[in-house]
Amino acid sequence: MLKQSLIVISTVLLLQGCAAAVVAGTAGAVTAANDRRTLGSQIDDSNIEIKAGVAINDVPRLADHANINVISVNGIVLLVGQVANQEMKNEAQRAIEGLPAIRKIHNQLRIGSNISMSTRTHDSWLTSKVKTQLLTTENISSNNIKVVTENGEVFLMGLVSDAESNTAVDVARNVSGVERVIKVFEYL
Repeated sequence: MLKQSLIVISTVLLLQGCAAAVVAGTAGAVTAANDRRTLGSQIDDSNIEIKAGVAINDVPRLADHANINVISVNGIVLLVGQVANQEMKNEAQRAIEGLPAIRKIHNQLRIGSNISMSTRTHDSWLTSKVKTQLLTTENISSNNIKVVTENGEVFLMGLVSDAESNTAVDVARNVSGVERVIKVFEYL
């Protein structure tokens, strides 16, 4: 009897995991379908982020002494994080310039010490707050706006209209804790 109960409980727990996977997969498919980028462009962006991360980590002093994040939307790449000096900032950009499918690089690396874990946590909180505000704002397609926060600076990326851009900037600017908003949009 105990053995049968354990099997039933295990089966229920496993099925709950499957349900969560189905829900997550469906949500991802819906998001991909509502994205203004083509599916090919979405895949290219993922590949750019992976290949650029590897290229930057192949430079020993960048891998060991810098905090660099790569974000790509429609072939437009944003570099954010911290490096020790201008030479390292330039070196990070040079490391990815030859990668295929990159159309433009916005090098927003800041010269200074790497940010702390508490600052990163705060940045994640700010990103969530901005995304939530965008989601509840009318006349804007929040699925097409990527929000990246680094050390209190909010970067907005995506394929948007001029009106959506202005609205998104106003929304982000009015979120408590946001120090600066930087547009990295591509316009329709």
